[in-house]
Amino acid sequence: MRRPVALTIAGSDSGAGAGIEADLKTFEAYGVWGTAAVTAVTAQNSLGVQASQAVSPEMVRAQMSSVTADFGVDAAKTGMLVSAQTATTVAQTVAQLGIGPLVVDPVLMSSHGDELLDLDGIDVLREQLLPLATVVTPNLSEAAALAQHAVEDRAGMEEAARVIAALGPAAVVVTGGHLDGDSSPDCLYVDGAVRWLEAPRLPAQHNHGSGCVLSAAVCSELARGMDPGDACLAAKRFTERAIAAGLPLGSATGPVDPGWERLSS
Repeated sequence: MRRPVALTIAGSDSGAGAGIEADLKTFEAYGVWGTAAVTAVTAQNSLGVQASQAVSPEMVRAQMSSVTADFGVDAAKTGMLVSAQTATTVAQTVAQLGIGPLVVDPVLMSSHGDELLDLDGIDVLREQLLPLATVVTPNLSEAAALAQHAVEDRAGMEEAARVIAALGPAAVVVTGGHLDGDSSPDCLYVDGAVRWLEAPRLPAQHNHGSGCVLSAAVCSELARGMDPGDACLAAKRFTERAIAAGLPLGSATGPVDPGWERLSS
């Protein structure tokens, strides 16, 4: 039997807590064969991003084409896209090669505040990539940038999800981990309706890479044939377990662990 294939189009994290490294670990946890098109190489650890070097858009396109032509791709996700030029190349290549379903994780900044996409790149996301997306997974600040209005509470999350969905994706998950309070709700907008994915706030200190793991989990579920709404719900539960199993690696915020199921079995 052929194993499902997923493609991550994102940056490399040398600390392996986020980026393509977190994506590939998540794909493996799901039994999906993970492939990658690297958009940037970062020198990164638990303290932040110390250096970053973009991969040329032409090389990003070549990686996407190579994987798709030989393996086929059952689902793909994007993460760090660096610049408007790279984001445009990715959108064009996705369209030309018919890559999908597509999960867009609109990574704008690292968890330490380092810029990972230039301002012109945000316009490319809105105008070129989101119309090709099946699912989009922004956090509060990313949702605000895409919807072009403040997102500070549940009402703002709902409105942002509607605005982003109008740009093309079948489903939008606005993650609420940065909301104040004892809960960590995500707002799922799919089929014209809002559904709240409720969860208690976990007392987890080590949550680096949680957004990458969530979008990679959605991508994995789509690669295995699940519909977008159910994929988002299943990915939320998977990510909760990964956060709860966060690892105390490094001297600051450690990574979540996509391999939680292996360790608990």
